[in-house]
Amino acid sequence: MYFIDVQGTLISDEDKSPIKGSIEFIEYLNSKNIPYMVVTNNTKNAPIDFYDYLNSIGFNFSFDKYIDPLLLLESSVDKESVAAYGSEDFLITLKKMGYIFDYKEPKNVLIAIKDDFKADEYAQMIDFLLQGAKLVGMHETSLYVKNNKRYPGVGAILKMLEFATSVKYKVVGKPSKTFYAEALKRLQEQDDTATFENITIISDDVKGDLGGAKELGMKTIFVTSGKYRSADEIIPYLKNELKPDVIQKDMYEILQSLNGADV
Repeated sequence: MYFIDVQGTLISDEDKSPIKGSIEFIEYLNSKNIPYMVVTNNTKNAPIDFYDYLNSIGFNFSFDKYIDPLLLLESSVDKESVAAYGSEDFLITLKKMGYIFDYKEPKNVLIAIKDDFKADEYAQMIDFLLQGAKLVGMHETSLYVKNNKRYPGVGAILKMLEFATSVKYKVVGKPSKTFYAEALKRLQEQDDTATFENITIISDDVKGDLGGAKELGMKTIFVTSGKYRSADEIIPYLKNELKPDVIQKDMYEILQSLNGADV
């Protein structure tokens, strides 16, 4: 059974095209009736829109095998009085969902990703937090990749704000236990014997996705097709208990290893 990341794992961070072997891997799981969930930290597009995009470029799976933070947001953050920060697409999506923005006395500071946060925005976030607002991250990614440049991910920003204000944060998407628990619940609709211990999660975010998954008992496969150019950039600096169980270049290599196991 699998949880499968999207950006940097199934599709390229550079042009959002399928990564080598990724479509074939999904087809392999379908052909073998192996349960899986596509678990993404997408926040730029409405869930159905991003799902439709994945279908349009060749990924053949039903919407009940898809989950992202926006599907859990309404049960995590009240719609009124939110100071939201992220890409323009994210803000538009929030407005369509009925969220009311408040940049004077917000109850929640909600952070997604973008590549051009300004110092004044961080200053505003800090003021709101010190005035009593709650700090919420849409996810806890370590790095954000755009145009071959790597920026601090939402997780890095949350930790910076926590250090600056001593305000603890909560996370809606990966790698929060709430998110993974909901993904597990949906996986159990495919196979009611599913537990964290018999799930393998595949991702390019060895800190933001795989570390939290490993703490819950999942097996982890780290692919170097996304945020990191090689395992040597990050693996030597991880605590032993958070190091991935398997390291592969991409989904093609994982598929090759599975096909070898079938022989």
